Amino acid sequence: MAALTVTATATGSSSTLSKYLRKPLSVLPSQFTSISTSKSAFGLKTLSPITISSFKSLTPLKSSTSPSDPSRTTRGATSSAVQYPRTLKSRLQNGETLYGIFLLSFNPTLAEIAGLAGYDFVVVDMEHGHGGISDALPCLHALAATRTPAIIRLPETCATWAKKVLDLGPEGIMFPMIESPKAARKAVSYCRFPPGGVRGSAHTVVRASKYGIDEGYLSNYEDELLIMCQIESEEGVKKVNEIATVDGVDCIQMGPLDLSASMGYLWDPGNKKVKEMMRTAEKGVLESKAENGGAYLTGFALPFDGPSDLKTRGYHMVSGAVDVGLFRSAAVEDVKRFKMSLIEGSDDENDDSKDSDEKYWSE
Repeated sequence: MAALTVTATATGSSSTLSKYLRKPLSVLPSQFTSISTSKSAFGLKTLSPITISSFKSLTPLKSSTSPSDPSRTTRGATSSAVQYPRTLKSRLQNGETLYGIFLLSFNPTLAEIAGLAGYDFVVVDMEHGHGGISDALPCLHALAATRTPAIIRLPETCATWAKKVLDLGPEGIMFPMIESPKAARKAVSYCRFPPGGVRGSAHTVVRASKYGIDEGYLSNYEDELLIMCQIESEEGVKKVNEIATVDGVDCIQMGPLDLSASMGYLWDPGNKKVKEMMRTAEKGVLESKAENGGAYLTGFALPFDGPSDLKTRGYHMVSGAVDVGLFRSAAVEDVKRFKMSLIEGSDDENDDSKDSDEKYWSE
């Protein structure tokens, strides 16, 4: 692009011009303000002044149709329509089996990679991960960029944590250690505004409602939010049928590690008795779903109970990995390969030396 040319009149000396060129153009004397804006100087057409009337007014995004509808769109200043992905709820209702990962690192880059890799959902784990609300938000931003649904697992089941998490706008929320229908009903109440629940309201300014831009938020949030209750103890298993049919509970998430610990098998989650207890819980959830339209069965894969095994037994959402675990395994294997290459290289050198000695003496 041609440089902006400032032409001095005959009355201006070069030394005077140099002095003023160190100042903004707005303070140049009139004799130095003949600015060339010709087409040859910029290679551009002269632009008309911008006025307020030049801008179209922006219409707030409206979720006037349910996001479970694949045709859900919104239109902005242009005529092109923006297609929204289906929600986790709608995909479960369509009979899909979803595959996800737990994020304990609270690393937005790993969250983004998980989304780009193709996981159907990512659980940001505030129960066992080190992060809090401020750490979770960048992860949700990264997942939103890849259009991957985020679920947040609470550190404990209480109204305060639920309120702060829901204001961030995840697509799902997971309540740990639910052991009774009463506890499940409380969990659901934490997710709903009065009179249906006890959730505190700041819907005009929080991320969940697109900071108040989504005018349809209050009409649709119950239909869009996936509520998950974890069964992680013997007591919970005993009441699993009742918990699974509580209104508003969408998923029963099995917790095999805590369940094994509650049974006295902390170091042996694959114990036969633990497996039998898991099968009892699974059967209860599946029966409640078939008979009363209850919750979907969801859970974690383990080394002795892989994702395909869970799918075969009727799980509709399977979490097959943890980000920290994946990195740990890759790092350990990487170091192991290098150490082994050093040993193998040393053996090769010894073999070469031995061959040389044998050749020398044989001659």
